[in-house]
Formats: sequence, C-alpha cells, structure tokens
Amino acid sequence: MRTYLVPIDFSETSVRAAEFAAALSNQTDVSRIILMNAYYVSPYETMLPNPDMVLLREEEIEENAAERITKLKELRSRLHKQVREGVEISVHLNRSHLLRAVVENVIAEKADVVFMGSRGNSSSDNTQIGSHVIKVSKASPVPVVVVPACFKFHDIKRVVVACDFNKVKETVPLEALKKLLDRKKYELLIVNVDAEARHRNKDAEQVAQETALHGMLAQYHPHYHFINDTNVIDGILHFAVEHDAQMVIALPHKYSFFQSILHDSVSQRLAQASRVPVLLLK
Repeated sequence: MRTYLVPIDFSETSVRAAEFAAALSNQTDVSRIILMNAYYVSPYETMLPNPDMVLLREEEIEENAAERITKLKELRSRLHKQVREGVEISVHLNRSHLLRAVVENVIAEKADVVFMGSRGNSSSDNTQIGSHVIKVSKASPVPVVVVPACFKFHDIKRVVVACDFNKVKETVPLEALKKLLDRKKYELLIVNVDAEARHRNKDAEQVAQETALHGMLAQYHPHYHFINDTNVIDGILHFAVEHDAQMVIALPHKYSFFQSILHDSVSQRLAQASRVPVLLLK
C-alpha cells in the first residue's frame, strides 16, 4: 500500500484520521500521503443571489480556496513530525463534490487506501457517523479505513478479521488481504458470528480446517473463534475490544459485517460501538 488518500474537511475526526494514517506509516511501506479537501461551489451561487440577496463573487471563492490550502499545509507540517522518514505528504484541493473527488483521486493518484474519520462537518449533531462515510465506502474502488473519533493510535499488533468460514473462495479478496498482512506480522484473530449456535460444541479451528479459508491463511497462523451473538456488528466489535485488537478487517460477503455497515440503518450503531478503526476490504 504505497499511497494513502485522506479526505479532510478540517473537522477533528478527519484530522484524527490523517494522524492515524501518518502514524501507520511507521508500520507500513507507504511512500505518499495525500491530504485532500473537496470544495464544491455550485454555478448558481455565482449567478444568483442567496436569500440575503448576496451574490458570491469569484474573488471570494478564490480567497476561500486559498484559506483551505493554507490549512492543509499547516496540517501537513504537523504530520511531518509523525510520519516515517522519507514519506511524502502532498495537499490537494478539489473543486468538486467529496464523492467524486475521492474516486477521481484514487484513480488518478493510484491510491491504495482511503482513510476517513467516522464523522465530520457534514454530519448533523444527532448523527454518530457521517452519511458521507457510507457513500464513499460504497463508491470507493479501494479499501476504506473508518477511524472512530475517540481512537488514539497504538501500534497495530492484533487484528480481528470478520468473515464467514464458508464460501470464502468467491468472497475473500485474498490479494488485498495478503498485501496488508505480508508487510508486518500481526496476531490474526478470525471471527465468525454463529448466531444460531450451530458450532456450539465444535472447535473453531477444526471447523475452519474443513474450509478453504484455513489453507488461504495458514501462513499467517491465525486463531479462529466463534461468537454466539444475534447482532453481528455488536458481537464482532465487542470481541475486538475484549481482545484488545487495534483494528477490525471486514471482508465482503452478501450477508456479512461488511455489507451490514454500509447500510444507513446500522451506521450509527457502528460508530457507537467501534472503538478501533475498521478496514473495509474490496
């Protein structure tokens, strides 16, 4: 993962996501971090006055853009003290909507991962996770890391991987997962939520050995676990907290944790329960 893209709206949580990406550079081989601010101005704002009969002038737009660039550069200076030596930090200002800006930058800059704070200035006061996070997570062609507002960085030593033990051949993005795991040795905890307690009396590793998953991840010597919890999200995140994990990796599957958190109806519960960053693999 050579390039990280961090959308910044200057909220505390977006800055925390940037700090997380910077700190993580000391454990990965990232060579570049892009701090990006999306600044969209509708053509109507320069053509028609607002309700207060004020017309937005081009000079004001340029001044606003300059202020944003200055703030991005100030953040870059702070992050230079946290990144691994040799990591380049660049700043981008995009005159477009956030979603379009993220996708375009991922493609143009060949970004490997997008880091986002769990909420930002676009979030309403009664929302625990910004709607922009949900939209970006769905549209991004690369993995997205969602960083909780309360998270303080610690070296990543233990990682929880949430997945279904079955049907892994067609659902596990193995190359993306290996790209992450091959960079550093982590203690890997593979978790399957067994809400119906079908495997109550069976050993999790023994069950895993009967699936393709065991062979796919054997080189990483993972530990396998079942959780009897009717709520997939709460079960996995509580497991992560109990086992002092520093990250949760959610693998895509039709009825998986990954798909669940991309539904607006459960997004608030995700933010409330998650105390660690969640990596959404694609």
